[in-house]
Amino acid sequence: MKVLAFAASVRRGSFNRKLIALAARIAREEQSEVDLADFRDFSMPIYDGDLEEEQGLPEGALELKQRVEWADALIISTPEYNFSIAGPLKNAFDWVSRARPMPWRGKSVYLMSASPSPMGGIRGLWQTRIPFEGCGALVFPDMFALPHANTAFTKSGELAESRMAERLHMELVGFLRLAEAVSRICGKAVPPRERTRRSQIAAALE
Repeated sequence: MKVLAFAASVRRGSFNRKLIALAARIAREEQSEVDLADFRDFSMPIYDGDLEEEQGLPEGALELKQRVEWADALIISTPEYNFSIAGPLKNAFDWVSRARPMPWRGKSVYLMSASPSPMGGIRGLWQTRIPFEGCGALVFPDMFALPHANTAFTKSGELAESRMAERLHMELVGFLRLAEAVSRICGKAVPPRERTRRSQIAAALE
């Protein structure tokens, strides 16, 4: 399994950067090849249709697009902005969605959030699902929201509460197993002979 993992935050002290680092380590322990990206690598302007028409996708969007295309699955930890999706993530998503074929389609996605609030950013995660699913990504049913993130990590970067640590591990393993199964279907092009056979079947049914 090839996994792209990143926190949709550029703040060095971001709790989501801590959470994605932990998730990436778990995925590697499960024998996944993990590309742990820094969101700063994907710097890009606010989406502008005129700019796209004149210059195409900006460098940061092309970088994200290529790394999404490399991956079988994505693990994303994102902050919650005003009860909704984080603006930088939505902007990056919108730019990449302009590429063809659609880079997000068929990608398995696991969403996480870490926040000092008692809600853990779960409201933002529900909003974040919408554009991913709308563009054909397969978002894992469970989402991990870490509340009180300012006190949730040990000095070594582990989760201090064993119950939350066990839940994160269980959900990530489940996600990786499902993503592996899905990638065998969505990650492979249909051979020409099979495409012909499907066309013949469709024609017979018309």
